Amino acid sequence: MNTAYLDCFSGVSGNMLLGALLDCGLAENDLRQALSGLPVSGYRLHVHQTMVNGFAASMVTVEVEEQQPHRHLADITDILAASGLSDTIRKKSLSVFTRLARAEATVHGTTPEQVHFHEVGAVDALIDIVGTVAGFELLQIDRIFCSPLPVSNGLTICEHGTIPLPAPAVCALLQDVPVYGVELDMELVTPTGAALIRELADGFGPMPAMTLQATGYGAGSNKREDGCPNLLRLCCGHAHLASEADEVDVLETHLDDWNSETWPHVSERLMAAGALDVSLSPILMKKGRPGFALKVICAPANSLQLKQIILAETSAIGLRFSRQQRMTLPRTKVAVTTPLGVIKGKKIITPQGPVVTPEYESCRKLARQHKLPIQRIYNEFYHHSPTQPAEDGKE
Repeated sequence: MNTAYLDCFSGVSGNMLLGALLDCGLAENDLRQALSGLPVSGYRLHVHQTMVNGFAASMVTVEVEEQQPHRHLADITDILAASGLSDTIRKKSLSVFTRLARAEATVHGTTPEQVHFHEVGAVDALIDIVGTVAGFELLQIDRIFCSPLPVSNGLTICEHGTIPLPAPAVCALLQDVPVYGVELDMELVTPTGAALIRELADGFGPMPAMTLQATGYGAGSNKREDGCPNLLRLCCGHAHLASEADEVDVLETHLDDWNSETWPHVSERLMAAGALDVSLSPILMKKGRPGFALKVICAPANSLQLKQIILAETSAIGLRFSRQQRMTLPRTKVAVTTPLGVIKGKKIITPQGPVVTPEYESCRKLARQHKLPIQRIYNEFYHHSPTQPAEDGKE
């Protein structure tokens, strides 16, 4: 599984992402070919090599040559719909713009539809967003992970006037993302960069385990006063045992005065809120009291909401939590057609070869429908393999 890691030690912007992709092996002609499908004119894309603190890097800039109109989300939607882009690139690009519009709307007290994109009639944003999405697609990257993001302080000037750093829209976009402060009066994370990271990244933390195959550097437009190179580093490689989330939060608590008959309800709420796994184990607590050990495993982005659910739905008055590394086998969703109906399952790639297993809920549904023992449904699944992919990989 092809994996990319964004080392954002100096922040992230759209043009830094484009530069890093080009420096990591994306062919410039392929990028220009992808962007040529956009029905937008009056701009020129410049790509050149530069040196930053002794490091060779690629720099991308967009020169606007014609007056551009103010563009809203509906205009961007129409442009993407009329483009020659693939469905995947078009949908992901629109998702990034929608996320950006929602953040700006939240900050300015309006609606996403009323937000207009400031960056020179959205031409800069279009090139940065569509180019980045297309770049990862062209490099055939399956999973993207990102480092914690540095956020600076100070002030900057935009169309709305003087605003604090990080920009309010950036704060909205980076909710639930790991960040750390840097004493620097300079914008490190732009709204476009933040929107791209939030939409494309599968997880945040240290570099995942992979066989490193290429490294590229994308240069930012400004020079940092503290001497740190204003670069974004992109590392690409192959993860033989790819993970859903290389870092997970583990939440734990002990309960000795709780009505355990509510556990099915609590478990359902936790899973619906993004828990990857939940468990409840009987234990003996102090003074010989019987109790329960509750454990929840989740992606860091869902940790806060799950903590709040535990504290609201149980008698817990405190929680322990830690961040741990994990490794999971790659899997794809499959659907097996049988005389009793379609049974959903998953195909797991193990070091010894693929293993196919049915999904319990799918089997239970058919067992109830046909009034048969559930083991009969399992047997039908295994009997009628090999499998076929589920449409769009969805349940």
